[in-house]
Amino acid sequence: MHLKSLSLISFKNYDEALLEFSSTINCFVGNNGSGKTNLLDAIYYLCFCKSYFNSVDTQNILHDKPFFVVEGVFQRNEQPEKVFCAVKKGQKKIVKRNNKEYDKLVDHIGVFPLVIISPSDRDLIVEGSDTRRKFMDGVIAQSNKVYLQNLLKYNQVLSQRNALLKYFAANRIYDPLSIQIYNEQMIDLASSIYNARVDFMKSFTPVFQKYYRAISDSTELVDLVYRSQLHEQSLTELLKESLTKDKILQYTTCGTHKDDLLFKIGDYSIKKQGSQGQQKTYLIALKLAQFDFIKNLVGYKPLLLLDDIFDKLDDARVEAIVSLVSEHHFGQIFITDTHKSRTQEIVQKIDESYRIFDIENGEVI
Repeated sequence: MHLKSLSLISFKNYDEALLEFSSTINCFVGNNGSGKTNLLDAIYYLCFCKSYFNSVDTQNILHDKPFFVVEGVFQRNEQPEKVFCAVKKGQKKIVKRNNKEYDKLVDHIGVFPLVIISPSDRDLIVEGSDTRRKFMDGVIAQSNKVYLQNLLKYNQVLSQRNALLKYFAANRIYDPLSIQIYNEQMIDLASSIYNARVDFMKSFTPVFQKYYRAISDSTELVDLVYRSQLHEQSLTELLKESLTKDKILQYTTCGTHKDDLLFKIGDYSIKKQGSQGQQKTYLIALKLAQFDFIKNLVGYKPLLLLDDIFDKLDDARVEAIVSLVSEHHFGQIFITDTHKSRTQEIVQKIDESYRIFDIENGEVI
């Protein structure tokens, strides 16, 4: 699978743009703020129906314009496939595949798998558990529709249970039968979600560790630890024990929505003990493991987007990444960089055809 072309109208800082891509390596080079990363985000839109960097769709419209359009043509299973995404202020987002509009955008997720590595990934280390949970869910959901459906249902039931707890508090009443209905739904869904996450971690962690060793070329021991309340107790028991606290706090304090991933280097947290280079290597290894995981499940190579990943890496780690790419393990790759000479030097070491696009103030030169 690869992306043959990309067309933009009024998207972020682009008035109009049309790009034809190499099926292997494509590089966007230019100064900071020129619009390189916006091109990656447009590609992300085609695969996920949303931005990687800004969840408010209307904020991705070029200022003073009423709408944006992102279109792309993929080659998948030896057939061209067209994806159309449009956002207009005050109207519903429209996403079409081969001119047929989706009723549910969730049906599009996983059709065109993609992995992006970006400086904003540092949020996985510095932010709360919600960010790391979303990463785990995003990897599993790209290749497991049932998991995604269960996750959406679970979040809906959780929201309803929380609303009921607030209603009880506001009206100074309590109905055990009503709360039990939501409990039973949560228990069934949480069991499925938990088991899928356990299975995922068993297969994902060794691949992550392999990539960290390859990039760092060191004996540093790294690990991913899945933390869940369901390791020790069933959700049935947890909900029963936490009911009094839930009623006081007016929200659900236990369940798979409290799960987390611990990022470890040696016996310590990568957040507290890892250097800048170690943290960046850790995140790159996470994303390359994500690539492998998805590729093995869907049977073909996802798109790989590398946003400014060579910055703040020493020469040895850059060489290690170039070596991995040279092994033809990956498919189509999109790279952004501020240094054209560095980009050319890197891609010339790889035995693949490539295209370099010069980007300046929202224009492809």
